[in-house]
Amino acid sequence: MGKKIHLEKIENLFEKSPVVNFSSIKKIIRSNKKKSNYAGVLISNLLKKGKIKKIGKGIYTKNNEISLGVFAFAPSYLGLQSAVSYWGLWEQETIPIILTTKNVRRGIRKIMGANVLVRKINKKYFFGFNLEKEENFYLPYSDIEKTFIDLVVFKEKLSSQIIEKFKENINHKKLLNYLKKYPLHTRNFILKKLK
Repeated sequence: MGKKIHLEKIENLFEKSPVVNFSSIKKIIRSNKKKSNYAGVLISNLLKKGKIKKIGKGIYTKNNEISLGVFAFAPSYLGLQSAVSYWGLWEQETIPIILTTKNVRRGIRKIMGANVLVRKINKKYFFGFNLEKEENFYLPYSDIEKTFIDLVVFKEKLSSQIIEKFKENINHKKLLNYLKKYPLHTRNFILKKLK
């Protein structure tokens, strides 16, 4: 009887939240004074049955949305070309690009059988993003101003059409405010791109 109640509570948790971490599952099970290894068994069974998917160490989802992988690298946000696509500044599709302050292996990673790109960002420059609605989820995306800064700082190639799109959409006051956090030569280099 107790196992069924746990399973219902955990399935409920996956219904309410797009991403669930292992410690939340352990809390539900511990609340009924069960041994903590039962949480691992339960997760293992749900994974085998295909009811949930692993997106990172101790992080799971029941959804088929690869961008949820951003939560496996928190503190993190989706940025660079992913954000360019999200904001509709170009028509190209791109894999999720995750910027994180965590010391993790950078480069292409597989999440739920698909590729994501993980890039490291200095904690000093970890700002300029909001939770934005994408289909049924709220995901952290860099805003237009921070996306432009990151593209330049990460030395990404920017076509003249993309730069024009940014010029049309950028809030210059917000951009200048963000640039105060960067060294002068970086500030000038970024502003020069918009001339």
